Amino acid sequence: MNYLKLIILSFVVLFSACSKENKNKIHDLDNPEVVAIEFFNALYNEKNIKKAASVCSPTLSRIILHYQSANAVARHLFNMSYDKVEITPDDSGVKVREQFKNSAEITVYFDGYYYGERIKDVKKLLLIQIDNKWIIEKKLKDPF
Repeated sequence: MNYLKLIILSFVVLFSACSKENKNKIHDLDNPEVVAIEFFNALYNEKNIKKAASVCSPTLSRIILHYQSANAVARHLFNMSYDKVEITPDDSGVKVREQFKNSAEITVYFDGYYYGERIKDVKKLLLIQIDNKWIIEKKLKDPF
C-alpha cells in the first residue's frame, strides 16, 4: 500500500510541475496581437517577467530580466504602473495591425487602476516573425 501512495504522489508532483511549466509560456504565437496582449498581461497582471521575456528578442529579454521585478520593468521601461489593468489591441476599424512580410506594428490600449486612480494609456510594439513565432523586437515611439 505504501508503494501505491508513493506512485500516486509521484504522478501528482510530475503533473503539477508540467502544468506549472505550461502556465509560464505564451502559447498562441501565431497571432502578433495575442503575443502583445499576453506579454503585457504577464507583466502587469501576472507580475511574471520570465513569461513576458519569453516572447522578446534576446536584447529586450536581457533588459527585462535585468530589472528583476515586473514593477521595475513597468515603471522604467514602459513608464506605466497599474495595480490591475485591462489590455486590448487597437480595434478602431482602420487597421488592427500594420503587418508586412515578417513584421507587425501592434498598438495596445491600457485601461486600469493604480492606487484607486483610473489610468488609460497606449503603447506600440514592433514584432518580428522568426521560425513562425512572433517575437517582440522593440517598443516603438508612443503614438500620441
